[in-house]
Amino acid sequence: MATTTAPTPQDLASLNLSRKPRSLWSDAWRRLMSSTPGRIGLVITLFLIALAVLAPVLMPYNPARDRNLRARLAPPSWLMSQEELDQKQLGRWDLLFGADDLGRDLFTRVVHGSRISLTVGFFAVALAVIFGSLLGLIAGFVGGKLDLVAVWVMDIMLAFPSILLAIAIVSIRGPGLLNSMLAVAIVEIPIFARIARSTVLSIREQEYVTAARALGISSPRQLFRHVLPNSLAPMMVQATLSIATAIISIAALGFLGLGAQPPLPEWGTMLSGARNFVGQGKWWYPTFPGLAIMLTVLGFNLLGDGLRDALDPRLKR
Repeated sequence: MATTTAPTPQDLASLNLSRKPRSLWSDAWRRLMSSTPGRIGLVITLFLIALAVLAPVLMPYNPARDRNLRARLAPPSWLMSQEELDQKQLGRWDLLFGADDLGRDLFTRVVHGSRISLTVGFFAVALAVIFGSLLGLIAGFVGGKLDLVAVWVMDIMLAFPSILLAIAIVSIRGPGLLNSMLAVAIVEIPIFARIARSTVLSIREQEYVTAARALGISSPRQLFRHVLPNSLAPMMVQATLSIATAIISIAALGFLGLGAQPPLPEWGTMLSGARNFVGQGKWWYPTFPGLAIMLTVLGFNLLGDGLRDALDPRLKR
């Protein structure tokens, strides 16, 4: 009968040393991949980003010129009879999403609309992250009157509904895609400022920050070398969720005529053009731009939930 011996402390120590410790980001990636919402959200967002990047190559399109007046308000071609296709000189798969009131292919416009919505959403959130995090970091680290004034300004901005504040800003500056992007960025700034400030307040009294201060390290270096890296996790999660909010706000401004102007294929502007035809049974006109908005927002929300679970050390497993 074979006998087994218990491992010695030296064996256990050598086993532990042979294992390479995982870094924070590799561990977070592992937890993100083990999260079902995170995986689904990542697949959706990567698909949409790839679609937006490759749209000009796969589907060249001129929004002012590409139209077929014979196919005005035509339903999706796969729902049409062969006689209707011949009458409009269309193939079975020429109009996957149907056509709008000017005979433009809705599928092509929805695909190219992803470039506008994602680009504007990313840039608006990037501006909000940069200015909001800087404001929150400096206010929380310096404290005093600067912190008090910054908190007052953030509270006043957060007291207004975000879409109403964005409408007010665009109304002052004038309609347009750039102005709507700036308006959404301004609305998002206090959110990131509050997150950065609360993170700084919990970090600035930690031992490593106190040690850096005792060693005579300058305040800017303490802020950007020790405090900022430890506040990135909540900022990344909020940035992902804010992209979804920004896309909805951009679409809402476009629907009200304050965002992208025709003939740009922006999803909110497309919905605005479709509202007069909903009662006429042209269901495909508003349906597919609306589904594009829903899918994009769903993807970023799921990705944000997955990142929150992956970057929260209390959920480490």
